Amino acid sequence: MKKQTIRVVTRGTDGQIRIRDYDSPEDLLKRHAQIGIDDCCTDLTVRGLPVFRGLIGPIPEAPGIVRYESPEVFETLTKEWSSPKPGRTRTRTQRGKRQSQTS
Repeated sequence: MKKQTIRVVTRGTDGQIRIRDYDSPEDLLKRHAQIGIDDCCTDLTVRGLPVFRGLIGPIPEAPGIVRYESPEVFETLTKEWSSPKPGRTRTRTQRGKRQSQTS
């Protein structure tokens, strides 16, 4: 079995995003209470992983990394992700403007 990192993303009291990595679910159990296991995710790599009280997840982040987020961080990042990005603006210039020829 591959080594798996469990990443917990929360927001500190100063408003900054805090990321903490754990080597195993047991390490995370020291800080959070398990309330079940994931049995419905379409990504099979996270199926069977624990679900913790007060955290959203497990969310597959990258190969070997599973992510849990606080509800506030989840809501903020989801809003940022789903908001329309401003379109690229183009500045048009007149090219090849012909000058009238006088003879």
